[in-house]
Amino acid sequence: MKRIVLSTALAACLVLFSNWGFFGHERINRLAVFILPPEMIGFYKANLHYIVEAAVNPDRRRYSVKEEAPRHYIDLDHYGDSVFQKMPQSWNAAVAKYSEDTLQAYGIVPWHINRMYHALREAFQLRDPARILKVSAELGHYVADAHVPLHTTENYNGQLTGQEGIHGFWESRLPELFSDRYDFFVGKAEYISNPQQAAWKAVKESHRHLGQVLDEEKKLSEKMGDKKYTFETKGRQTAKVYAPAFAAAYHRALQGMVEQRMREAIKMVGDLWFTAWVDAGQPDLKSLIGYTPSEAELAQRRAELERWKKQTTSSRPHEN
Repeated sequence: MKRIVLSTALAACLVLFSNWGFFGHERINRLAVFILPPEMIGFYKANLHYIVEAAVNPDRRRYSVKEEAPRHYIDLDHYGDSVFQKMPQSWNAAVAKYSEDTLQAYGIVPWHINRMYHALREAFQLRDPARILKVSAELGHYVADAHVPLHTTENYNGQLTGQEGIHGFWESRLPELFSDRYDFFVGKAEYISNPQQAAWKAVKESHRHLGQVLDEEKKLSEKMGDKKYTFETKGRQTAKVYAPAFAAAYHRALQGMVEQRMREAIKMVGDLWFTAWVDAGQPDLKSLIGYTPSEAELAQRRAELERWKKQTTSSRPHEN
């Protein structure tokens, strides 16, 4: 199996308290709503609670649907240094070159973003409010994941370089500590002429930052030694976490990277929602504002939550 199981107690502790994490995904979806045009924003604001809450559903589904995990990442380094020259952007061409089994084994996030865009466009065409909301929320999740550098590498949790825990540190701990100071004014949603190319652009930009993510953490770890960690309690749970001073120093060393990746994720989520609506013929969403989920839909949501709690499928260790 290509996924390496981490068995140390330290790796387990450094998962922290949320898994972007839930905090980041929810904030990205929430803020994306407010860059939409007047023709869309009323419907999305009326359903803001669901758009935010359902932002984490793909993460929950990883533990009950084995096909889910590859949708969140792509291990670009598996394909060699010139991956962006060698890898076809279209799904069919990539399958023909590498096989679907290989693509699934090493992640499919840029292609899945494109699939979700098409699913959202179809939901708009059908004027199906439940489907529009579900796909919008989950599309936001995958777009956000594509903006995380550690979602682009086989060394996704620093497990190959002795940096176990860095994934949750970068995408959960840092946003929770510092994002209240970020500038999230990203402008209005704009039309994307080629969603597939946009997904690949996001992944490429994330991968460009990977070296800095790993190198700065290693240098700082060597400098701070045993001051790297502390213990923190939330409710009844106490865990070993990265110390605030270490987190602040690392955040400075990244020179605004986390803020910029969150900003670009927010913008791309809103852009893709808008693009799908335009490409569907700009259906009237104001007439859908009164939508409320049926009992059957609520029952399905409860059932999905129960499946997540059972966690019948394993996922990447840092996310457990």
